[in-house]
Amino acid sequence: MTSLDDLPLRPELRGRSPYGAPQLPARYRLNTNENPHPLPPALLADLGAALATAARELNRYPDRDALELRSDLAAYLGRTGGATIAREQVWAANGSNEVLQQVLQTFGGSGRTALGFTPSYSMHPIIAAGTGTAWVDGHRRPDFGIDPAAAAAQVREVAPDVVFVTSPNNPTGTAVPLDTVCELYDATSGVVVVDEAYAEFARAGTASALTLLPGRPRLVVSRTMSKAFGMAGLRLGYLAADPAVVDALQLVRLPYHLSSLTQAAARTALAHTDALLATVDAVRAERDRIVAALPGLGLTSVPSDANFVLFGRFADAPAAWRALLEHDVLVRDVGLPGWLRVTAGTTEETEAFLTALGEVAPEHRTTEGG
Repeated sequence: MTSLDDLPLRPELRGRSPYGAPQLPARYRLNTNENPHPLPPALLADLGAALATAARELNRYPDRDALELRSDLAAYLGRTGGATIAREQVWAANGSNEVLQQVLQTFGGSGRTALGFTPSYSMHPIIAAGTGTAWVDGHRRPDFGIDPAAAAAQVREVAPDVVFVTSPNNPTGTAVPLDTVCELYDATSGVVVVDEAYAEFARAGTASALTLLPGRPRLVVSRTMSKAFGMAGLRLGYLAADPAVVDALQLVRLPYHLSSLTQAAARTALAHTDALLATVDAVRAERDRIVAALPGLGLTSVPSDANFVLFGRFADAPAAWRALLEHDVLVRDVGLPGWLRVTAGTTEETEAFLTALGEVAPEHRTTEGG
């Protein structure tokens, strides 16, 4: 049987593993940061009608530039993000991963470098490798925060062409202050991408980097409809940036990359924004409930502005992960020694997780108890 070693694979891809969280049999799956709440019936009805209408012209190519969708996305960002956003500043693709891939295809590539502050979203270096972009790990403090002065100094030393700042950060949940984003922007002549996939879950007073866009033509803010909107199966990501950045991305985007059905479904969902985002408060409440319960179990967490919690400390995190799975609760082992990550689910799911953790924690937590 042919193996990867038998193929003329690019050298930088050898030895790598595909991205993906384990999808194992478990009653409570809390490992992929999905919104656990089903779509409202009114949206489902409108989706059926919208998709039926779009299907009548599936023999034709979709709107190549997704103009109406981009207008709707700009209106949403302007209403919720604290900044005025024009359609010309917005670009959309099949999930935020494709958006970020297009950014690296445009501004990265052979002979160029991207830097991200790890631990962070593991797809960033994977996409970098896929586009032939060299990757450099940026430094974080022991509490997983970013030291602005040290980070800016590292950026000036490395001189990356693309800098990734994930806020709120995955897997830690930490938000990055806007002053830090500004320092990093001023430290580089490259593109700075603020990945805000979880922005809607942020605690009150946490500002979006959208407010920094005016006067910063190399700043990009990426978002997704997979998390707060509960549309993970739709695969719709987008960004806001200077119109020149959007023009540049169109040099690498595939023709007609967003299907007519995707555009119709996304526009329908945006018309139901208030109903969809009504679940955000419920998810925040479960997140905060998890955080509040951990000290009583001898555990601790990293302050989270996302829909998940990084919790520990464990003497052996993989063993704790397996023990939770034996209780029918699937969380994520993100590879950080002593830590696991759990998605904030429904009230029932949180109850099941905390009950299982109460059984698991005494045996697996560190003797310091967090």
